[in-house]
Amino acid sequence: MEFHEYQELSKKTVDYPLLGPPRGRRVPWIYPALGLAGETGEIVEKVKKLVRDANLEVTLDQKNGIRDELGDLLWYMAQMATGLGISLDEVATSNLAKLSSRSLRGTVRGQGDSR
Repeated sequence: MEFHEYQELSKKTVDYPLLGPPRGRRVPWIYPALGLAGETGEIVEKVKKLVRDANLEVTLDQKNGIRDELGDLLWYMAQMATGLGISLDEVATSNLAKLSSRSLRGTVRGQGDSR
């Protein structure tokens, strides 16, 4: 599946409030932004339990659970991008260009988005 296909198909499952100021336009990307934080936390909790309980040995059920949470993260990312008028293809292409530039300049390691 291509990113643009996923983005289009996933829009059909949107069922959340278009949050925003009481008066004026609604903002379709706020709720997905909050969802990104929540889903990221769920993934981190699963990894934390692998560290605490399983010495990082991942069973098929745990792997599938993380895969499902990553899918939820992708869904929220797609909805936020859609709400901002950004395609996931654009997100992926831009990210690869940024990472390639860092690699060429020897700044993959380090801190900050502008490195």
